[in-house]
Amino acid sequence: MAPSTPDGDRVTPTDPDALREAALVMHAVRDRCVWTQQIDHRALVPYLVEESAELIDAVEDGSRDELREELGDLLWQVLFHAEIASRDPEDPFDIDDVARGLTDKMVRRHPHVFGDAVADTPEEVLVHWNAAKAAEKSARTSVLDGVSERMPSLALAQKLLSKASQAGASASEEPGDPPASEAQLGDALLALVGTARANGWDAERALRERLRRLESDIRAAEAPSP
Repeated sequence: MAPSTPDGDRVTPTDPDALREAALVMHAVRDRCVWTQQIDHRALVPYLVEESAELIDAVEDGSRDELREELGDLLWQVLFHAEIASRDPEDPFDIDDVARGLTDKMVRRHPHVFGDAVADTPEEVLVHWNAAKAAEKSARTSVLDGVSERMPSLALAQKLLSKASQAGASASEEPGDPPASEAQLGDALLALVGTARANGWDAERALRERLRRLESDIRAAEAPSP
């Protein structure tokens, strides 16, 4: 049976708007699939994490076909969340609202593309991006606001080191000669994990505890002087 729109119109594979067709398929699945009907935003999170990881695998070590498929699977998660949100009785929004919000934000953050600003280098583009983002997030009081603690530890560490630099907080550097390439960095990280394993330490916990101290240092650096 072909999927249908909220008005009951059937969707056929010849519809010219493939994204619209995908959204209507999601709508039909939510209407007619008993498993899908019982899923809410929180229950969907593990699938979002899994699909994101599979997309990363496809980007780093997959074929073009795998990349296309995994991008589709991640898009399905976006459509799924938007469909759930569209049925919220108190504050509904749908995929069109999501798309409009994204479009507006990207236009604001690219004044050198859609406005009169000029950016001839990647660094100048970043200046415009950060200025637009700062204006959007003017209610934030810390550079840590908006940084998810659910990021993988290494990604979170890299993010927090950037935030520490912005806030003027210092972070200790690893002694010895630094790796000269990304491959050497991988070797060094693996060696550190091996050291942790040999000593019965939890490498993940060790890094997270160090990151909590770094967060405290950043907040202290941001605090007004007495």
